[in-house]
Amino acid sequence: MAAAAARADSPPLHGPPGARPRPVCSRPYFLVLMVFAHLYVLNVLGLLLFVHLSAGDAGNATPGIPASTAAAPPPPPPPPARSLPRLEGIKVGHTQRVELGPGRSRAVRTLSLKPLLFEIPDFLTEEECKLIIHLAQLKGLQKSQILPTDDYEEAMEMIEISQMDFFNLLDHNQDGQLQLKEVLTHTRLGNGRWMTPENIREMYAAVKADPDGNGVLSLEEFKRLNIRDFHKYIGSQKVKMSDAVRNSQHTWLYQGEGAHQVMRAIRQRVMRLTRLPPEIVEHSEPLQVVRYDQGGHYHAHMDSGPVFPETACSHTKLVANESAPFETSCRYVTVLFYLNNVTGGGETVFPIADNRTYEEMSLIQNDVDLRDTRKNCDKGNLRVKPQQGTAVFWYNYLSDGEGWVGELDDFALHGGCLVTQGTKWIANNWINVDPNRWRQQRFQQEMERYAGSGAGSPAEWSVDKSYSGLHVEL
Repeated sequence: MAAAAARADSPPLHGPPGARPRPVCSRPYFLVLMVFAHLYVLNVLGLLLFVHLSAGDAGNATPGIPASTAAAPPPPPPPPARSLPRLEGIKVGHTQRVELGPGRSRAVRTLSLKPLLFEIPDFLTEEECKLIIHLAQLKGLQKSQILPTDDYEEAMEMIEISQMDFFNLLDHNQDGQLQLKEVLTHTRLGNGRWMTPENIREMYAAVKADPDGNGVLSLEEFKRLNIRDFHKYIGSQKVKMSDAVRNSQHTWLYQGEGAHQVMRAIRQRVMRLTRLPPEIVEHSEPLQVVRYDQGGHYHAHMDSGPVFPETACSHTKLVANESAPFETSCRYVTVLFYLNNVTGGGETVFPIADNRTYEEMSLIQNDVDLRDTRKNCDKGNLRVKPQQGTAVFWYNYLSDGEGWVGELDDFALHGGCLVTQGTKWIANNWINVDPNRWRQQRFQQEMERYAGSGAGSPAEWSVDKSYSGLHVEL
């Protein structure tokens, strides 16, 4: 998971009237989950430092300076950002035409309404696909799966949470017992390994957590455990890439001013497809190119995360001048391009697309985990077969009813199915929008100022540092 947060005095984020409550991601749950399930230890350490500094600053006003003058007044709020257009899905199978450029009218077919998902054949030409792969190979690819540092165990020991609170966080249905699927939902922690029911049973046996061997932990059994034993066990397990959450290689290709003409053309095409304002698309993430070899996969995940007052967006945090313990990528739209035809496997699966309801615990039934793309892709509601040149795009957030970004769309859960034969190449264009209009508008103003000064874009300066391997997984 990727993480950061906005100050509590930031303008509140409003959802649409009557919006359904978040199923699991309540604010307290989110904070602890981000700590315990986060693969990036530096964020955990950042949170601890943030809390320490906040506590110290509370009673340390500068002597001799009145409180009213100790801090500079906040800048006036920028004008409201304009509304964000969204394509209408109408119904599954509906086809509409979109002009992507001179002589480039393409059919856009609705694949699902939850999430709002579209497919566009022939979005890229064969030559463009080959060029993107070639540019990625010239730049060099790196492993996508980021494993924790040696400081993980030390960081975990610094976190203070009572045994009872930890149990209550795991006990989703509050029945006083921990079923395997409740533990599985929260065990994407430690060493980047994708945990299965068999792995949990092995862990129980290793730390003598389940004396009766029924796979269920009662409150009394849990109280007798030392949580550090779980962390030590997980940290001691060597992770093969085939067992990791993600098994792929990737790199980033610049698309801004002065980039290769094909990179610029694709960005312009994405603008016409999504109909989003140019200033938003131009200042979003570069193009990510990903290679999955045989055996490659990416278990079901979300491309973005919920934004609470405790979180901030990675892109706007650069200029918002706000301290935050957690950050997320705020990827409003995902545009995914298939760069080759895959010999075997490699579909993009949306396990719960167009389900009537969403319930996190229903993703795991009788040891069948719908998020496991190595084993259960065939059980997902929707699978998209890779076809060279085809693009699919979807919205990771709902609308707030006022033309802006609303809540995270839980139905946007998706993953890359196991490549059983050959190699799979894809590329991702993510369009970053902060659900907080004020922060997004401030970000855009700063980007215009940087562009006008010739200094370049901070978003481009920090491509490798801020975006390499960054992904939100809940």
